Amino acid sequence: MHETWQAISQQGLLLAGLPFLATALLIFLLRPVAMRLGLVDHPASARKTHADPTPLVGGAAVTLAGLIAGAILLPPTRDLIALAGASLLLLVVGEFDDRYDINWRIRIIAQAAAGLVLYVWGGVRVESIGNALGFAGHSLGVLSLPFTVLATVGITNAVNWADGVDGLAGSLSLAAVGMLVAAAIYAGNAPLATDLMLMAGCVMGFLAFNLRTPWRPKATVFLGCGAEILGLWIAWASFRLTQTPGHPVTPVLAPFLIAPPVIDCLVLIVRRLRARRSPFSADRDHMHHRLTDLGLTPTAIVTLLVTGSLAVGLVAALSRRAHVPEPVFPAVYLTATFAYFLVTRRAIRIARPEAARTLAEPAPVRVTVEPGER
Repeated sequence: MHETWQAISQQGLLLAGLPFLATALLIFLLRPVAMRLGLVDHPASARKTHADPTPLVGGAAVTLAGLIAGAILLPPTRDLIALAGASLLLLVVGEFDDRYDINWRIRIIAQAAAGLVLYVWGGVRVESIGNALGFAGHSLGVLSLPFTVLATVGITNAVNWADGVDGLAGSLSLAAVGMLVAAAIYAGNAPLATDLMLMAGCVMGFLAFNLRTPWRPKATVFLGCGAEILGLWIAWASFRLTQTPGHPVTPVLAPFLIAPPVIDCLVLIVRRLRARRSPFSADRDHMHHRLTDLGLTPTAIVTLLVTGSLAVGLVAALSRRAHVPEPVFPAVYLTATFAYFLVTRRAIRIARPEAARTLAEPAPVRVTVEPGER
């Protein structure tokens, strides 16, 4: 671990600094282009929290900066090339969606195709879930492909659905990447830690324009399709972290590194299906919406959820280091998810009785895509 940390620390400034500068420069260059092409998010619904039209250039800037910096700083390995191809696929489809609001099924197909690219081209796949079921060496076998694709689509949408408050999706992604870096260094996986440092630089470059600060009261750019791409990066890194034989990290830790958006995503899907609605229909029942209804500011929401995400990841890592049995981890995760479902269901009934009725009755409304919560 010491040798890995020493190698990463010596290159850290360059690994994060170059993509940070590249992302910032691309945002400057792409903002006027987005305004001319109509790649702008308009505050046209009650679900949106911004007051002015905002360019959707974060995804393009982060992706292109990552590709440029990666080509300069990283060796062209098979898994990185596959990630680049999958990211470009989501970028192209996502930009069309940001501009023309395409059918949600096309986006899900694109996300599944991105997972296939990682699996087939990059060899990045989930082949084992460790001892999560209580016995050693459980291999997924023929279920490896569908599990990898499903996990990719799930994490991608979890991050995308968290994109509803200035700085939230980017900050949660940065927290996850930071914890993945720490885990990779602990496991002695220097190549993965290096790749993740570059990703962190891209995200920080975007947050410089998206995170609210005392001198900038609102975001000047949004991620757009970039939230899906950050989710894809986190899925790719999680698979590499937990499935590398030479640097083993138990797979049961991965869901704890980005727990708030994943738990929120799972509960929303269950709740919408119970109401006989599409799991991708838009509503105002996300975790950040509930915190907004409690009176929290966007900055407070970001601080609370990012702190909670880091705390959950740290507790999970320390618990595993203390040799807590692996089957305990999925049990705790499912218990926390069920508890959140029950608590938020009661909150809906108290705060919005009319919304509670939709949990038990079909909603005769037009199904619309869940594009992130912008």
